[in-house]
Amino acid sequence: MQPLPTAEGWHVLHLFYRLDPASRGRLPSLQKDFLSLIQSARRQKDFQVLTVSMIGHKADLGFMALSPDLAVLQQFEKQLSSLLGSVGVLPAWSYLSMTEKSEYTTTPEEFGKQLVEQEKLKPGSSEFDARMAEFQARMEKYLQNRLYPVLPPWPIFSFYPMSKRRASGQNWYLLDFASRKKLMEGHARVGRTYSGRILQLITGSTGLDGWEWGVTLLAHDLLSIKQIVYEMRFDEVSAAYADFGEFYIGIQVPAEELLKSV
Repeated sequence: MQPLPTAEGWHVLHLFYRLDPASRGRLPSLQKDFLSLIQSARRQKDFQVLTVSMIGHKADLGFMALSPDLAVLQQFEKQLSSLLGSVGVLPAWSYLSMTEKSEYTTTPEEFGKQLVEQEKLKPGSSEFDARMAEFQARMEKYLQNRLYPVLPPWPIFSFYPMSKRRASGQNWYLLDFASRKKLMEGHARVGRTYSGRILQLITGSTGLDGWEWGVTLLAHDLLSIKQIVYEMRFDEVSAAYADFGEFYIGIQVPAEELLKSV
């Protein structure tokens, strides 16, 4: 198949499968081919796949796959679905999105203005230049993590889709950019308090799937997921302008153990 790269960021596909209880005994027969498929996929350039044992009745198996090439991602999904389907493990839900940078990110010009107006630093001074260099390095790392993330094997996995509200009197898209940016800055401050406890990846899906964004959270414990989502609900961006889909929760396990976990 012809490669289908993207100019910026990576394609992201969340896949969830449900196991027919009558098929449980046939899962061990897939172990060898399943591991071969996962290992082959991970040898593709910049391809990542998380393997998740899901909790609850929405799904039994979960996968989060990332690739710069949409054709590679599609081929992986078709091969995986065909392999699992051969023993009665059928698709429960999927979600397509792309990594993206936020339009509300502080620009160098904005940060420089803050240094002048709030900290009274003089442009061209050694302290001003040092602070700007620190900012540039920090933003480069931030953008790298947003567009080309390397996801860690933290055990708790959570995924949910969301959209900004377009109701009368609560239409996010009728707010001017400055108002939206100010609201998002407050939202981001809450998220930063969970640094080290939560890894959050927001991927864009406007025009790609049924919601506007997908939110993936990785954590060391389930309580951290519960706490950050609850605290965010009080932030005005969520309270007044956000709608949420179903939450999918699971435990990230090595591919070698996944079929044995259901």
